[in-house]
Amino acid sequence: MAHNKPLGKKIRLAAAANSNRAIPVWVTVKTRFRVRRGFKLRHWRRTKLKA
Repeated sequence: MAHNKPLGKKIRLAAAANSNRAIPVWVTVKTRFRVRRGFKLRHWRRTKLKA
């Protein structure tokens, strides 16, 4: 992929990178382990972005 990207695409890629993190530990503790993992996590090889 090119180094020079349009700003809109760069913002979308950054938002996807930020949203692909695990949930914080305090959320797990606060919900008493009802919420253990984020369901919107994306693997870079399995699921591709439409960005």
